[in-house]
Amino acid sequence: MRRWGQSAITGIVTAVCGAAFALMPFSERLEENIGLWWLFTMRGAIQPPAEAVLVAIDGTTGADLGLPRLPRDWPRTIHAQLTRNLVAEGAAVIVFDMDFSRVKGAYEDAVFADAINTADRVVLFEPLVAKKQAVQTTDGGIGGWTWVEQKHSPSPQLASAAKALGPFPLPKLGRTAFEFWAFKPSTGNSPTTSAIALQLYAMRQYDHLITALHRTGVQSLDLVPPSLAAATDAPDSARLMVSLRNRLSSDQGYGDRLQTVIANMPGMSDRDRSELEALAALYTGPDNRYLNFYGPPGTIARVPFQMLVKPELQLAMPNRPDLNGKVVFVGYSDLAEPEQPDRFYTVFTNEDGVDLSGVEIMATAFANLLTDRSLRPSSLMTTAIIALAFGFVIGAALYLLPAAIGLAFGVIVSASYVAAAQWSFNTADLWLPLATPILVQLPLAVLIGLMGQYLVERRLERRMSRAISYYLPENIVRDLTEKHLDPSKADKVVYGTCLATDMAGFTTIAETKSPTELATFMNAYFDAIAHALKRHAVDITNFHADTIMCAWIGTDPNSGTRKKAILAALDVMAAIDAFSQQDGSLQLNARIGLQDGQFYVGHTGGGGRLAYTILGDPANTASRLESLNKQLGTHVLAAQSVVAGLSAGFLTRPVGSFRLVGKAEPLPVSEIVAQRAEATDSQIELCARFTTAVDLLRARKWNEGISQLNSILEKHEDDGPTRFYLARCQQYTAEEWNSDPTIILLDQK
Repeated sequence: MRRWGQSAITGIVTAVCGAAFALMPFSERLEENIGLWWLFTMRGAIQPPAEAVLVAIDGTTGADLGLPRLPRDWPRTIHAQLTRNLVAEGAAVIVFDMDFSRVKGAYEDAVFADAINTADRVVLFEPLVAKKQAVQTTDGGIGGWTWVEQKHSPSPQLASAAKALGPFPLPKLGRTAFEFWAFKPSTGNSPTTSAIALQLYAMRQYDHLITALHRTGVQSLDLVPPSLAAATDAPDSARLMVSLRNRLSSDQGYGDRLQTVIANMPGMSDRDRSELEALAALYTGPDNRYLNFYGPPGTIARVPFQMLVKPELQLAMPNRPDLNGKVVFVGYSDLAEPEQPDRFYTVFTNEDGVDLSGVEIMATAFANLLTDRSLRPSSLMTTAIIALAFGFVIGAALYLLPAAIGLAFGVIVSASYVAAAQWSFNTADLWLPLATPILVQLPLAVLIGLMGQYLVERRLERRMSRAISYYLPENIVRDLTEKHLDPSKADKVVYGTCLATDMAGFTTIAETKSPTELATFMNAYFDAIAHALKRHAVDITNFHADTIMCAWIGTDPNSGTRKKAILAALDVMAAIDAFSQQDGSLQLNARIGLQDGQFYVGHTGGGGRLAYTILGDPANTASRLESLNKQLGTHVLAAQSVVAGLSAGFLTRPVGSFRLVGKAEPLPVSEIVAQRAEATDSQIELCARFTTAVDLLRARKWNEGISQLNSILEKHEDDGPTRFYLARCQQYTAEEWNSDPTIILLDQK
């Protein structure tokens, strides 16, 4: 069992270190460059949605068309011709990933603008340029620098003809792309070309979307156009999408509620519902998302630019993709030129060094949005839980098991986790951390586990000391282990306050439970009480059956031990009440007795077996007072010496002097009701009236005393001491009371 505890510590260390590493910013880069690379490599290419098609410009396009090599030097009439041909083939949306910000000429721009306007489905690219701008101070100086992003729109004639305009920036490190923006917060939540393409492609679902939004309870929809017909030009389209984004991103709960509403909308085809769900996910999802690449360059269906401009060239591609109803992305994408412009390194960069082009990544982003299959990285909470669980299992096993078996186990667990992470990635697009568990936590667990086994003996001594502390007070454990003290030297007579408590109805509870159930129940019961005692620095605690005997040790009657014991008694009662409420069938009625004085603490026993316990009259008297609660109907009784001088802090009431079993002299006893600051008006009033009634009885004013007791019961019908005294008054005649008028002697039965 000792090794189990030590292995748990090793597991916790490994778990915490791994979780801390996993939550560091640089761990994200590690996961992208290693973990994500592994997941994509093992999964391989997958089939992209047929709705996305590239019209690719490459190094041969200009020569085939008799034009310059670079598209920027082409006449715009060629793009007008392409646009008309795409419309003729039924393309649903046409997205140009080309910079048309430079005015070429009135005729060329007019021809292209007319084709765009007639098509009524063209999205033009707006390059996003970041500039460093000075931040001026109040005195005109420079207080720092900030980056400002500006969109460069196409030439005015083209911009006014386009259905929509949008940027497509990629959050990237150098030339490596992992993510894409759906909406760009730095430019006022501008939708990007991929998001715009989805909205235009699914435009027929707009009325359904507005209906679903109303059913979801989205507010301020009066600012959103009621019909997509209102979006006739690029500014209208941008305003529409920004308005929807602002409304739906204001409440994180809209996403789930909206998807639920859509799932229950009647009369929709599977395709319509899928498109509507994609729109909902677009507007309620994150601004930036991780790209779910479909494969190496060329995975997304493509048609060479020149084949759509020169029909005779189509003979070279007899099985080219059908463009009817598709979203077509036009841009530079060369499958044979590693140094092509606008390229990005990805895990699918091929062996020849050909990267994915910007336009293919744009089409990939659209396809991700259309199918709602962008990668879902695990949340920080999930990442932390995985790191904690993996680290604990690996760390604990490598410490607990022999080295060879532990290493084999670690490899098996790691391989199983990698397989589970790969399955989640392949089937649910869920990206779980790999690099941190395998490259950080596994080596760390090996190091700590092997070192831990080497240090077993040193840790064993500390473990033994900790185990002994469960049975002995902490100061005794320190003396026995650190000072090598003889156990008999720990025996002594001390002053202190003893507290005794037991559970009323224990026998009945024991009869209804099996031994195991009873042990579990009693451990939970004792644990609740022990926490209350520990909060008040109890020195000694002994458990037996349903009883607890504990003590606070001091140096003299004024040491403050009595106050600690009283506070603990009240806290124990509160703990028992809370414990009872956990099970409505429980009606626990704990009783507590308190007595102070000199008693023995130390070891008792024989035959080589000892117990550390409390012996003496205060312990016996505390136990008798605990039993007296049953006759008086009270919960906490203390000898008068315990509460003496503490009336300012506690509400108490004397309940008489009792000749307890085995005691020759009567003992003045008080009930401890509550802390003075927490006492209710009803409790204060009850104590005062009860004291008056007892004083009347002591003065032998029987009728007045009995009348006062009856009056108390009218308001406090469950008050035990009042009922006890009334019963005594009915049982005995005046001659049978003690001849001493200042006290009432009652034999405890």
